[in-house]
Amino acid sequence: MSIEKMIRLHPDVGNDFSEAIATAARHAMLCSLFCTSCADACTAEPMDMRLCIRMCHDCADICTATAHVAVRRTGQNVVVLRAQLETCIQACEACAAECEKHDHEHCRLCATMCRECADDCRTALVTVG
Repeated sequence: MSIEKMIRLHPDVGNDFSEAIATAARHAMLCSLFCTSCADACTAEPMDMRLCIRMCHDCADICTATAHVAVRRTGQNVVVLRAQLETCIQACEACAAECEKHDHEHCRLCATMCRECADDCRTALVTVG
């Protein structure tokens, strides 16, 4: 299965397929899962992880929304897509910065995924109208 293939099959896509946007959508969905898992792991840690949990939950929700907006091709809402990619970059950077404050492997992995997602969204952003 491939999100790229699914997007290419959309009747409105034709020759207007963007590998960068497809990659950003795929990694945003994956980042959402990493953030959700990290937030859950943080709840089991003995110290106060409330801010990290909050950042992970916010990032997960924003990443999910970004993935959804990025794969919608009917109507080409470029203004919203650009805004969503920019918001995803900000959320991922903030979540990564918070996760990097903690000496937990799950936080390290989450921070890495968030940085990769932010980079993918930056790459996609320059391709959007």
